[in-house]
Amino acid sequence: MRRYFGTDGIRRIANTELTPNLVFRVAKAGAYVLAKHSNHKPKILIGRDTRISGGLIESAMAAGFLSYGADVILLDIIPTPGVAYLTKKLNADAGVVISASHNTFEFNGVKFFSNKGMKISDELEEEIEEIMDSDMLAEFTAVGENIGRLTSQSELIDEYIDFFIKVFGTTFDNLDSNFCVGLDVANGATYEVAKKVFKKLGIKYKIISDSPDGININDDCGSTHLEKLQNFVKENKLNLGIAYDGDGDRCLAVDEKGNIVDGDMIMAIISDSLKKHGKLQKDTVVATVMSNLGMSKYTKENGLNYIQTKVGDRYVLEEMLKNGYNFGGEQSGHIIFLDYNPTGDGILTSLMLIKSMIENKKSLYENTKIIKIYPQVLINAKVDSDKKFDFDKVDIIKNKIDELEKEFSSNGRVLIRPSGTEPKVRVMIEGEDLDYITERAKQLADIIEENLK
Repeated sequence: MRRYFGTDGIRRIANTELTPNLVFRVAKAGAYVLAKHSNHKPKILIGRDTRISGGLIESAMAAGFLSYGADVILLDIIPTPGVAYLTKKLNADAGVVISASHNTFEFNGVKFFSNKGMKISDELEEEIEEIMDSDMLAEFTAVGENIGRLTSQSELIDEYIDFFIKVFGTTFDNLDSNFCVGLDVANGATYEVAKKVFKKLGIKYKIISDSPDGININDDCGSTHLEKLQNFVKENKLNLGIAYDGDGDRCLAVDEKGNIVDGDMIMAIISDSLKKHGKLQKDTVVATVMSNLGMSKYTKENGLNYIQTKVGDRYVLEEMLKNGYNFGGEQSGHIIFLDYNPTGDGILTSLMLIKSMIENKKSLYENTKIIKIYPQVLINAKVDSDKKFDFDKVDIIKNKIDELEKEFSSNGRVLIRPSGTEPKVRVMIEGEDLDYITERAKQLADIIEENLK
């Protein structure tokens, strides 16, 4: 079992669990693994979100790369997909994002991207871990003129902004003059770039949560806390609201009535538009097992192929690459448009959603009617981190899961899985009665907590 990497890189409490020493080691090992087949001095990009610990982790990360002999370009504050895009565009050997995504400010994390702008594979992460904890690490030490060089090039974010202008061109030139979008940028990595993109594309917007102070990232705002945006949209009579997460690789939406529009609904709306315009490869949507039962029914009723993977946008991408699909994502709002960028991109997703609204000539509320979402409840059972993968090995837990799966086999769904980033086991149940499935999910979560402390 891996010691450091989860489903989305390494994510821990900064400076206690995610220490500078750990970061230095993962950087040095990562530089070796990602550049060992190159015959030139490695070039690695580093971007980060707005957390107070960002500078600390960035310094340790850069030191590890420089010590190996890699040249480092600091991008400063930039969304995760911006790092992925620039890594590929600049032909860098690797890119690194320092972020803990939707988590609160005391957490931070490290995500590696390959020279193709994609999150690295499980196998490469395992190889990095092996090097980190081996005597080999000391051998990878540059000396003299071989030590890496450090530069800061925050202006490169302009190339990421230009990417959106090239993709959408004049798409929004004829928007109704009263059309206005509410943006919640989560006091995170999109707090400046989103404004610049929307302004350049001519989309009117009103914005909240755009004053990061290092500790207010995701604090009652962004895609994990939609209440503020819901009220903001209704109070200002906006056409829709968009909420990004802390590192900007995903988004959720709010319709003009204040209703939440999750990743499944966004995927349904956009996939329908892509199909109508002949841009949905193999008429296929790729999603994870966490997607709502309604996604399965929507695709079937609309003549689309539907493929599910295990949880994690990296697994969605793997399936897309393997079989030539160009659209997929997660209920949480990680949505991948492989024709444009090989990672989830919140800003790109939000613009594609607005584009679909324009093409359909319908409000967001009217667009959501294309899919029926079944009641779904997700409860996190807090457990000992070392025991979260053993939930199905305890008889009392296993028996309860078997009971629930049998009960909901014909009119719902049960999914139990350990979190890839936190000491939790996630209990998800879908069914027809929200109150009832909530009660049943809580019962199971309590049993898991009691037996995996």
